[in-house]
Amino acid sequence: MAGNRNREVMSRVLVVLADGFEEIEAVTPIDILRRADLDVVVAGLEKKDVTGAHGLHLIADILLKDVIGIPEMIVLPGGPGAERLGESKILQAMIQKIKAANQWVAAICAAPAVVLGRNGFLEGKNATCFPGYEKELGATATFLKDRVVTDGQIVTSRAAGTAMEFSLELVKKLAGEKKAQEIAEKILAKQ
Repeated sequence: MAGNRNREVMSRVLVVLADGFEEIEAVTPIDILRRADLDVVVAGLEKKDVTGAHGLHLIADILLKDVIGIPEMIVLPGGPGAERLGESKILQAMIQKIKAANQWVAAICAAPAVVLGRNGFLEGKNATCFPGYEKELGATATFLKDRVVTDGQIVTSRAAGTAMEFSLELVKKLAGEKKAQEIAEKILAKQ
């Protein structure tokens, strides 16, 4: 999966994977954000060779502990791997830095609840997540049934079936509405 190093870089997005990641929720944002000519770096939480919930193997560009600097956006896929993401002190510190820098935090499926909600990052925010995780968004978070929810610098989404809408929303945030529409038209995505 190592990347698009020769592309013109407009932004830096960090997608963090742990074993058990939901493949559609990881690969769709990586692909769509790269189609928008955004520099996407895939970080393995504990190792570079990461296996998805359904057996897909990806090789990350870097380990999370070796990331230097603050990305403009961090993307957190769901699946069983989201539990590992939610327990990572390194990831919690990275999210704290990203929030302090007023950059983007994006999470889909279980990740809004088990990574952001359990660690207090959604306090006072509107958010969505995979059905059944609503109560884990946090005591002061407001659950919305929308497929994609943006509140401030946080974007959340529901599941693998919303991965395309989620990904196009992330493109809008970093590269603008026109670029997102252009990609949607090229791939025949509903908008």
